[in-house]
Amino acid sequence: MNIRLKIRGLNILAFALLLVGTSCGGTSDAKLVQQEEETSPKPKYSSWMAQSEIKRNPEGWTLDFNEKPKWEYTHGLVMSSMLKVWENTGDQQYMDYVRHFVDFMIDENGVIKTYKKSDYNIDRVNGGKFLIELYKETKEEKFKLAIEELRDQMREHPRNSDGGFWHKKIYPQQMWLDGIYMGSPFLSKYAVEFNEPALFDDVAKQIHLIDKHCYSPETGLFHHAIDASKSEKWADPATGLSTNYWGRSIGWLAMALVDVLDDMPKDHPKRAEIVSIAQKLAKGIVKYQHESGTWYQVIDQGDRAGNYLESSATSMFAYFLIKGAKNGYLDQEFRDAGVKAYEGILKEFIREDADGGITITNVCGVAGLGGNPYRDGSYEYYVGEEIRENDPKGVGPFILASLQYESLDKN
Repeated sequence: MNIRLKIRGLNILAFALLLVGTSCGGTSDAKLVQQEEETSPKPKYSSWMAQSEIKRNPEGWTLDFNEKPKWEYTHGLVMSSMLKVWENTGDQQYMDYVRHFVDFMIDENGVIKTYKKSDYNIDRVNGGKFLIELYKETKEEKFKLAIEELRDQMREHPRNSDGGFWHKKIYPQQMWLDGIYMGSPFLSKYAVEFNEPALFDDVAKQIHLIDKHCYSPETGLFHHAIDASKSEKWADPATGLSTNYWGRSIGWLAMALVDVLDDMPKDHPKRAEIVSIAQKLAKGIVKYQHESGTWYQVIDQGDRAGNYLESSATSMFAYFLIKGAKNGYLDQEFRDAGVKAYEGILKEFIREDADGGITITNVCGVAGLGGNPYRDGSYEYYVGEEIRENDPKGVGPFILASLQYESLDKN
């Protein structure tokens, strides 16, 4: 009887030891998996978003939700970002994507599908920047011909009385912040590549004028636009200014400043003024940065009913702040604000999808002034426009901001 009890006791002890051993082994495996997850590198969001966009829009002309091909500034924005990813990675898929788009949109004689110079729409020259990069890489004549057509537009583009480019022929006498991004970096790139240094004087003039007219010392922000004729219903009858401070419009200006400074000669007499404008813009926007690192659609209105945290402006500001500090245009304190902005984007606006791609949310679909139906520039107008996912005005700046963030020395 005692022997049986001893044997039974030994069996129970052995079984218990087996359970403990199995349990310890399981814990060890779980820790190993956790350690692997913690030590595995984070994905490079620049290439992740670029690949996601290629998958969503195999035909590049569809990326702006168009039903028919159209040459738009948004295509120029995304194609420029794709080329930057190609330069950064050497991965041919990004160049192939750009080539597929541009070979569809531009024929061998340099004629751009749907483009009409006589529209004098400054948005349409934004694509000239990535064409210059393609021409530098390939030396294909059709790209040079297309670039020259866009350059000719800016030679003839209508101006207001103090020399500022109209935003579009259909918007006479108006300068918008958006237009500085659409025109000035193209002209500065052209000046470098095709040896027309006098262009930098005009580039500097456009920036000077938008600062002179649209900057508000009281808020530290820039009004979206000015109507020199003071005739539009959205324009203040005394100043010609639009009323509100729209995030993305200030973002367009911010990106333009650091991009122009990349090209502008160090000894240009107006360079210091542009650096100064960039610095005061940076000081202005960080005052309104949300605790999450992001910015509101109407920057200075906080959590007023209808306002929302918006991803395209935040991406543009992240790009501007990180690049500006990295390249010495902004004080280093703004690097931290840019990093906070970028990390806020990842937390607030980036979603991993079931197909392995990623989506950027909370992008203002569009906002402008005037036109038909009439856009009155009111607070209610800006917060009432459609909010989209994967709008190119969010995708492109997010890729560009990602590249800047990924280039930082985190140590």
